Amino acid sequence: MEPVYTTVIGAARLLFAAQGLKFRIRGTENVPRTGGAVFAINHTGYMDFTYAGLAAQPAGRLVRFMAKESIWRSKVAGPLMRGMKHIPVDREAGATSFRAAVDALKAGEIVGVFPEATISRSFELKDFKSGTVRMAQAAGVPVIPVTIWGSQRVWTKGHPKRMGRTNIPIYITLGEPIAVGKGSAAAEEANQLLRERMTAQLHADQDAYPPLPPSERHFLPVRLGGTAPTLEEANVMDAEEVQRRRGAAPA
Repeated sequence: MEPVYTTVIGAARLLFAAQGLKFRIRGTENVPRTGGAVFAINHTGYMDFTYAGLAAQPAGRLVRFMAKESIWRSKVAGPLMRGMKHIPVDREAGATSFRAAVDALKAGEIVGVFPEATISRSFELKDFKSGTVRMAQAAGVPVIPVTIWGSQRVWTKGHPKRMGRTNIPIYITLGEPIAVGKGSAAAEEANQLLRERMTAQLHADQDAYPPLPPSERHFLPVRLGGTAPTLEEANVMDAEEVQRRRGAAPA
């Protein structure tokens, strides 16, 4: 029994109901009922972790998410993150968080990871960091491809959040587990396969998703006739943001 996590899940469900969010979740049979696994999740909105966590509920599982360590310094969010046993990530020194994730996986936990490392402003999949498959490889557990579409309409980078009653559909698909073999070549192969699977899932969900009104074309990738930045433009914006953050950091 985990009182903190259970309470947070209950509060999240009430919020989702108040917002009128309409979830379509497919592939829950691919979530292992016991044992460790990595949830590899695409990232288009700030609420993605809550939606991915919801998708694990039919299997009776909780997800321990890897998130930036600055959240743990918050007087409100910090105790909640610790209570839910999430894993802090220092992007400048990730070895400690990698070991913590592997330990959690070996202990039979599901660990949630965003292979893109940051929100995709283009709403296309960015390049994947290799840590996702490497931690699955080190722990001897499968990777579950998880794609979410619609969350960018709730709250995403560069746009005002819309936490009121929006009745937004949220599509979540969980793909078949991917086993990672031994060795660096196997990890590279698994990383490529993961990205291919997630691309196919995401495109299928986008094709099935209800059409967005013209006023929301900024929530669509250029490929679908939207006005979001291209992947190349988004990468430049991300690089500039990193430079600003580093420049603002104390010496």
